[in-house]
Amino acid sequence: MATQKSANIDEYIAGFPKEIQMVLEQVRSIIKKEAPGAEETISYAIPAFNLHKHNLIYFAGYKNHISLYPVPKGTETFTKEISKYKSGKGTMQFPLDKPLPVSLVTKIIKYSIKENIKKYKQS
Repeated sequence: MATQKSANIDEYIAGFPKEIQMVLEQVRSIIKKEAPGAEETISYAIPAFNLHKHNLIYFAGYKNHISLYPVPKGTETFTKEISKYKSGKGTMQFPLDKPLPVSLVTKIIKYSIKENIKKYKQS
């Protein structure tokens, strides 16, 4: 599993078993589809995307789950859907033994883009 620092997202994903690589690539492709202008990077030793020079979203692989950061809290839009998954301070964990909730991941990314644009306009 990816425990050493990776130079880029391809290298990060390659450090995982094939079944985890597939889910990581799925998350990556959703982000690229929803935020085509976002730049890929490694930040805090995990894959990240920046948009308008601000952090947009991070994701990471683990033995039993994939994490997505940051996840909006306190918004009516996500409360019900988020409650189905383990979450913590701004993070959500999607277990690897269940299909990735593509529509939820897409909603989170779209929300993050809106928040990112607000930050960009304020800077």
